[in-house]
This record gives sequence, C-alpha cells and structure tokens, in this order.
Amino acid sequence: MKLIAFSIILLGNTAAFAQSYEVVSPDGNLKISVEAGATLQYEVTYNEQVIIMPSTIGIALNTGLTLGENAEVTNTSTRTVDEVITPLYGKNATLRDQFNELTIEFSESYSLIIRAYDEGVAYRFVTSLGGDVIVDSETATFNFPGTPGVIFPEADAAMQSWERSYYTYESIAEIALNRFAVTPVMFSFPQGVRVVVAESDLFDYPGMYLQRTADGMKGKWAQYPKTVSEPDNIYAYHRVTSREPFLAKTSGTREYPWRVVIVTNDDKSLLNNELIYKLAKPSVLTNTDYIKPGKSAWEWWHDAILETNAIPSGFNNLSFDLYKYYVDFAAQYGLEYLTMDAGWSTDYASQICAYAATKGVKVFAWDFINLPVENQNRLAQLKALGFAGVKVDLIERDDQIAINWFEQLAQDCAELGLMIIFHGCAKPTGLQRTYPNIVNFEAVRGAECNKWDDSPNPDYHLQFPFIRMLAGPLDYTPGSFRNVHRSQFSPVPVGIPMSMGTRAHEVAMYVVFDHPLGYLCDSPTEYRKVPAVTQFIARIPTTWDETLPLSAEVGKYLAIAKRKGEEWFVAAMTNGEARNVEVDLSFLPDGEFFAEVIRDNASTNANAKVVTTEIIRVSNQEKVSFMLSQGGGAVMYISDLITSTEEETSSNFSIYPNETGTVLHIESSLPLDKIYIADMSGRVMYTEAVTQDHRAKTEIDISGLKKSQMYVVYGTTRGSGRFFARKFIR
Repeated sequence: MKLIAFSIILLGNTAAFAQSYEVVSPDGNLKISVEAGATLQYEVTYNEQVIIMPSTIGIALNTGLTLGENAEVTNTSTRTVDEVITPLYGKNATLRDQFNELTIEFSESYSLIIRAYDEGVAYRFVTSLGGDVIVDSETATFNFPGTPGVIFPEADAAMQSWERSYYTYESIAEIALNRFAVTPVMFSFPQGVRVVVAESDLFDYPGMYLQRTADGMKGKWAQYPKTVSEPDNIYAYHRVTSREPFLAKTSGTREYPWRVVIVTNDDKSLLNNELIYKLAKPSVLTNTDYIKPGKSAWEWWHDAILETNAIPSGFNNLSFDLYKYYVDFAAQYGLEYLTMDAGWSTDYASQICAYAATKGVKVFAWDFINLPVENQNRLAQLKALGFAGVKVDLIERDDQIAINWFEQLAQDCAELGLMIIFHGCAKPTGLQRTYPNIVNFEAVRGAECNKWDDSPNPDYHLQFPFIRMLAGPLDYTPGSFRNVHRSQFSPVPVGIPMSMGTRAHEVAMYVVFDHPLGYLCDSPTEYRKVPAVTQFIARIPTTWDETLPLSAEVGKYLAIAKRKGEEWFVAAMTNGEARNVEVDLSFLPDGEFFAEVIRDNASTNANAKVVTTEIIRVSNQEKVSFMLSQGGGAVMYISDLITSTEEETSSNFSIYPNETGTVLHIESSLPLDKIYIADMSGRVMYTEAVTQDHRAKTEIDISGLKKSQMYVVYGTTRGSGRFFARKFIR
C-alpha cells in the first residue's frame, strides 16, 4: 500500500460560508472533494485529472428541509478501514475492504458519509429526524469535463425493463437531452480512463437511473405509485397507472443509498471490481446451510422440446415423465438442480421433487410475482411441495413499493430455507450480500432474447461483464449448442432458437459470467450428442476462491482466470472480430499441469459449432496463444489430473488390448499427436507424443498397469487437434 501523510485531509475555505473537505483513496490516486455552503457539491479527481466537476447533491423532504442546502457543519469524523470480508460465495473467497471515510455532520440532524476506495468513491446521506418523512426529490448530478464517450443502456419510458441493449456514443453530447439509462452506466475519457456510475445498498427507496442534462448526467427515479392496476389473473401485472409527485414515504431515521463512482485506467480490473458488494449491508441471515450454488437443467429456452421419440415433449406435454427425463440428465452430469419454468403443475410437482431427491438433484420453481405478493402463504406452499428455491419473474418495477418486494421476498424465503432468483427484475445493488439466499438477478439481455432479436450477440457479451456485472450476479442462462455466426442468425420465437457466437465462446461464458446458479439452457438430447463438451461445462464451478483478470478491452475481448481449490479455469472471449489472444500462465504455481482445452479452430470461421478439444501440458513459464474466430472463445481447465471420463465416440478412434492384456493397440482415422492414459481418478499413468512418421496407429506397453482396473485413453490428432477418449479394463 502506498503510504500517504494524511489519507483524509480537511481544508478550510477562505470563502465566508463554504467549507471544503477531501477524502483520498488508500493508494492516493482517487480524491473526492466536498464543499458545503449554499449547496452541497462534490468533485472527483483521478491521478490529478478531474473526472467529475463540481456537482450538486441533496434530498428534499416534505418537511421543508433539503439535505445539503445552506448546510451548517457541526462536526466531522474520520475513519480508516482495512478489513477482510468473507462472502458466503462469490468470485473470491475473501475481499479486502480498504477505504478512507469522512462523516460530515450538519446542524439539522443529518450527515453525509464519503468514502474513497482504490476502486472508486461513494457518498450517502444519513438522517436521524425521527418519525416518517416523504422524499419529494433527490438531486444527484454528475457533471463531466469535456465530452466523454458513453455506453448507454437506455431505459424504456415506463421504467419497466432492465434487460436493455447498449448504445455506444463517441460523445455524451450525442445523447438527446432527457434520455435516460438504467445504471450502471460507463463513461470513457482520454488516456483510457473509465468511469462507471452506479448505486449500492438500496432499501425502501426507488432505483436510480441516469438522465442526460446540458452539463452531463443527473439521477432520475420512479415516483411513488398513486394507482396500480389490479391483476385479474396470475399473468396480469401490478402496473403503475399514475404516480404521486414524490419519490418515497420512509423513516426519518435511516441511511439512503450509496451513490457510487467506479474509476479505473485498466479495463480488466472491472472484471473483479466488487465495490458495490462491499458497500452493501453484511448478511442478516443466521442460517445459510441450505444455500448451495450450482448448475441447473432447464426446459424453457428450448420450449421443452426433446429431439427424440422416446418421450412426448414440448410445452403441451409438461408432465412427471418429461421432467423426470430432465432430472435423469441432471444426475448423469452432476448438475445440482432442475428448474421447472412457467407451465409446471402442482399435479406432479411434489412427485418430481421427491424423485429428484433420490437422484441427488434439487428443484427450483418458476413463479409470477403476483402470487407471493398477493398470497402470503405462497412461498410456504412451494416449500411444502419440496422445492429448494423459487424463480420469481415479471416484477418489472423499481419504485419504492417494488424495491421493498425484493427484500420482503428474500426475507420470507430465508425463513423457509428457500433460495431465490429474481427474473424480469431491476438491477442488483448488493442485496445478495445482505440476503445471500438470492443467487441470481436477470437485468441482462440473456439467452432468452435469442427468441426475439439479435441483441445477445458477441459484441454485447464483451460489454456487460464490464458494466452490468459490476452490480451483481446475472441470470443470463447460457449453454446453447445451436451456435451460429451473427450473419447466419435469425430469431426463433417458437421452437428451438439459435445463439450467436461459437461453441467455445458459449462454453467460456460459464467461466466469465457471474451466476451462482448456472443454467444449461439447451436440451438433454442436444447435450448428449457432445458428451465431452457437456461434461466440461458440468465441471466448471459457479462460485470461486480467486478471480484473476488477465487482459481485456471493453467491448472487444477479455481473458480471465478463476480458481476453485487447486484447480484453475481460464477463459478468453472476443466480440464480432476474430483476434489472437495471448494468455500468460505465470499465475500458476510451480510445476507442470494438464490443461484440457476447448477452443475455436480454422473450421470454426465457417461453422460456429466446431471446436477443438485437446489436452496440453502447461507451466507458469508459458504463454498460450488462442486464435479466436469472430464471436469466438477458448477455455482451459488446468489441473494435475485429467478428469474427462466421458467417451467421445463420434470419430474413428479405436483401442484394443492384446490377448495377454500387456499391450494396448490404438488406431485413428487421422494421424495421432499425443496419447495419455489416466486412471479413473484422473491421475495420468502414461504420456506419449506420437511423432514418428505421423502415425495413425501406435502400441503402448500397459503391463505396468494394475489388472482388473478401468482406465481412460485420451488422444489428440495432428492438424485437427480433435480430442478422443476411450475406456478400457486392464
């Protein structure tokens, strides 16, 4: 840590009324300055460059008091914190919570808290007024110097959707006045400086948007609902039909949400920036034993269509037998969950949950927001059926009343030992730290949008991990094996959709995206066609002990490494442009390791479904280069074992022992490159690089292997790099 003479500096101002204060980040690069006078203003500098010019903040109450107006300072206090946060789960097993803080107390029973982290700065108002108050309005301005570029997730006028496409502007001046976006929003300055405006710790208050002004941006909020439509069926909405002229009815003694400004000159750091999480309230749950992240089979994306005659399928045939098929698939590949989406029935729900339990699989149930909101017994009914979690959908509001639904549902679920996913919802603001039984939030144009448009494309995939994912985990639901290039794509609203990007790009999502409950959106029949790739996906964790961004440029490419225990997964992704991405493996411990690889190859440029699967040896002295196709990707699983035990049988690759069981004959339709033999635990017993005459067949002495035990032969072929696996018994 860079030492600073004073982390927090209080400066007297010579003006007759105003007083000025500064808070500096622990590394000395970020500074937030506040001036209290006729108005309350703040300014942010980064490496001595002004990134937010003096900008007014305040909150107007119905009592006539405006926080920040003609503010009289009565006291200040400072705090320096350097602690460790241990999340229940997430991207890292521990987080360093290091910041400098200034609290400015004012004469009318309120204060302003300012924090400076190395990752960004934040402020919030705190009141101790007693009783209840009405918040008429809030002022949160962000006046930028010059005309920074912006990636703008423009909101709908009715404030009903957070699954927004990004619009990229070279200059903020290109955005029409009064247009507004959902947060987080990213701004780009010269010298590669990125600024992201967001919020954290949102309770009992509407969510913040950003609206274009003549000088930059200002906060915008949904006003308090005055009248709301009453649903006449479970699929009708509580739509706001008119609004009050104020934002919130709330307690006079409370903490208001953090207004957050994240700043960096290194794009890759955004992939591991957890400032919004750090600012949120710690967990209030005492029992978390039931919270188990994992992966889920799921029927909705592919319309429950199984491309087999073995069983009736499709949405018209949802039944115990159909869901049993999904449970069996989940159990086969070690998936922890099945999610039963819209259309499931209580006729067979408890039976499915009971059957799934015998297979070590738990079940999530989809539910429309109206049901738990209207019926206080609804969640208990789902628990009684045997469900382990609930996916609450179609909330589509973030006014104060709706924001309170999030907390109430999380609390109610926690009391019942249920996990919860929010879908069709506002963006997260750290609530998953307070209630870690919340595993996913949607608020992203996920795989489902492939049914309707081309918005979930590789360009978008290389934007939102740097912006939306700062707010918290996703419910993107990856896993499509119907991979095509963008030029080949067309939406399929009914039936089995396509997805844009290569198959290796799709697999990379499981490492790159933050989703404690990771979905496999395609059908079991499709996954069973490519067992080696399916097993690879099933092995990827959904929570991690360490996240290490390697290289990145917003909107273009990224490479990232994540560790679970002693095992590393590395992923690289590119946008719609093909490019070479180099992965520096210096983060590995000393020694040699096996890397199981799924990557694009030369044929992927024509057929997005084509991948190379191979096993290579790697060490921390190496850099591995991947040539990524347009919308391409690559993934590595690095371990001292080889653990792919699924046999890949789609090629002419055969093995057979001799009569005495001492020699193993291996033949391939293509010249062999490398051969490995591993026991069923993955421990490699034999390695051979097949170089002589580029042979398509070879013989291996297996007399040293134990008899009556099963082994797996792994082979890669020269040129194509195809990967094969066969089991045999010595």
